Amino acid sequence: MAELWFYHLERTELERALPPLLEKCLQRGWRALVRGGSAERLEALDTTLWTWRDESFLPHAREGEGEAARQPVWLTTAEGNPNGAKALFLIDGAEAGDLASFERACLMFDGRDEAALESARRRWKEAKEAGIIASYWRESAQGKWEKQA
Repeated sequence: MAELWFYHLERTELERALPPLLEKCLQRGWRALVRGGSAERLEALDTTLWTWRDESFLPHAREGEGEAARQPVWLTTAEGNPNGAKALFLIDGAEAGDLASFERACLMFDGRDEAALESARRRWKEAKEAGIIASYWRESAQGKWEKQA
């Protein structure tokens, strides 16, 4: 079963924090699946991933465009793992579903949003009660991820 990593966004917007994490997955030889709460959010994220750095882009496609099985990064609102991803990124309150096919699941939440913070706390407690290995990562003042628990 996948480890569950909680990423507490405090200074950086998701659109700036997610691409480097996806890039690290690809560098490891892993595919990634980003599960979002809405098609509109994924559409905006789609544009971000093509343009996030001048010197590179993240190869990806989203639900309704492209063949999932061929994509290194797949953006979707649906459950499942159609691109054989090792890493699952949960954004905007998306539910994890079955984690059995993933090595790692990353729940990214905005710590400035009280509802997102409460949801993350609840999900942390549920993960611990279910015996899932969970880690908590927080942004440092320099914008680096630091493991807290």
